[in-house]
Amino acid sequence: MEKEVTIYDIAKRLNYSPATVSRALNDHPAIKLDTKDLITSMAREMGYRSNTFASNLRRQRTNTIGVIVPRLNSSFVSSVLAGMEKVANEAGYNLIISQSLESVTKEKANTQTMFNSRVDGLLVSVAYDTEDIEHFTAFTNKGIPLLFFDRVIGNDQFTSIVIDNAKAGYEATAHLLKLGRRRVMHITGNLKRNVYADRLKGYKQALAEYGIPFDERLVQVTDLSQEVGVEVARQITRMPIRPDGLFVTNDLCAVSCMTTLKQTGLSIPDDVAVVGFNNDPVSQVVNPALTTIHYPGREMGEIAAKSLINHLNGLMDIQATNTIILRSELIIRGSSQK
Repeated sequence: MEKEVTIYDIAKRLNYSPATVSRALNDHPAIKLDTKDLITSMAREMGYRSNTFASNLRRQRTNTIGVIVPRLNSSFVSSVLAGMEKVANEAGYNLIISQSLESVTKEKANTQTMFNSRVDGLLVSVAYDTEDIEHFTAFTNKGIPLLFFDRVIGNDQFTSIVIDNAKAGYEATAHLLKLGRRRVMHITGNLKRNVYADRLKGYKQALAEYGIPFDERLVQVTDLSQEVGVEVARQITRMPIRPDGLFVTNDLCAVSCMTTLKQTGLSIPDDVAVVGFNNDPVSQVVNPALTTIHYPGREMGEIAAKSLINHLNGLMDIQATNTIILRSELIIRGSSQK
């Protein structure tokens, strides 16, 4: 293996001190311009690579940010990560990304790995079964900033970035009720998580406002997979009194359900009006196109990364803010209204 070129090799070749070479390569104002040019030219010729990692460690900074998400195979998560990547790259930071696969055990392992990798800060969207914050205490004890997004821990100690999920759940359900639907089924995720608990809260609020009694038999807690969408559709066809409206808190599951309902001979939206959540690309390619809640994933990623980096650079204090709430929007398409 070829030996890595160091500043000592360059200094020996040019008969300069290593300190002079180091200053020249770091554009120090005390070094003359012609000396800088000579040293940088020789460094390039010798194939010198700056050891940014070692340099940053000396400054107690690695210029890396850790990101932990539940799953990478999600259009929403992809858009969040794209926003984070954009901001991080512009600010000279790198991202280390890992997925918990909806397991708190894996999330704990990821958190330890991030800590051992000396990330400057951590951005987290928690797994389905995360209930406490004990595995994040190593970060708080060391004063390493931690910011939660989308799926968050209800704790004033941390800053969170979310949408108003209760409001979004209310708008999705109220839209169906305004159209005259009176038996609206709700398919949601693990209610330990703020996003699903709050959307259910909005669903109940809309029912109450329209004078519709809440029926727990019309609420199903699932993993919101495509397979669940198929199974829910089959259940609907077997019900003695079918729902005439369906609010699913995930577009992929909603599309899967809608497609299966059509295959059984039901008409969308005549027999069952459907509303999804996230505004994933799949919501626009299905026929009819899916009414959904637009979740500003890219914007969430940008704001999360920008807030953390500004905190690291001393431009803001994220600990002074408990929650940043972004706007969502109901997008009405053919699956609910012709």
